[in-house]
Amino acid sequence: MPSHDFSTTPADLPRPTDDGACAHLQSCSVPSIELGTTDGSWVNLAQLDGLCILFCYPMTGRPGVPLPPHWDAIPGARGCTPQACSYRDRHIELKQHVSYVFGLSTQTSPYQKEAAQRLHLPYPLLSDSELKLAKSLALPTFHVDGVGELIKRLTLIIKDGRIVHCIYPVFPSDGDVPHVLEWLRLHA
Repeated sequence: MPSHDFSTTPADLPRPTDDGACAHLQSCSVPSIELGTTDGSWVNLAQLDGLCILFCYPMTGRPGVPLPPHWDAIPGARGCTPQACSYRDRHIELKQHVSYVFGLSTQTSPYQKEAAQRLHLPYPLLSDSELKLAKSLALPTFHVDGVGELIKRLTLIIKDGRIVHCIYPVFPSDGDVPHVLEWLRLHA
C-alpha cells in the first residue's frame, strides 16, 4: 500500500525510461492556449517574453486522501510534492536565470490551489484539465482508472514562446531542479 507521506519518495520506485515521447518538442512553438492558474489569473505561455520553466507532473496528492491504487508501481508517477517543493526551495536561484516558473498538471485550478497553499509555493500552478496543451504539443500521458489522463513528468524550458530544452523523463522528481539549473548556467 502506498505511503501517504507526500513529502518523500520511497527508495524502491520504478525508474521511467526515455521512450522518445518528447523527442519532437525541441524548437517547437508553444500553442496559444489560456491556462488557469492557482492565483486566479490566466497564462498564455506563447505570449510570455524571456525564459520560462514549465515542469509538468501527473498529480498532487492530498493529505488524508489515498493515492490511486498501484500508484507507486507506475514509473515516474510518484513524487509531485517533492518536485514542487524543490522548485519552491530553489525559486530565488531559478529566478536569477528565468522570468517565469510554473508547474502544470491536468488537475483543476481549485484542486491545485490547495497544494499551492499547503506547500507555500511562490509560483503558480497551471491547469491543463482539458488537455489542450498536452494534446497540442503531443505530450506523453498515461491513464489511471478513476482519475483519468495524466501528463508524464517532464520539464520544458521555453524562451519567447519556443521550447528550447526538454528534460524527459524526470527521475527522481526532486532531482529536476539541479538539471534545470545546470542547463541554464550553460545556455541562458
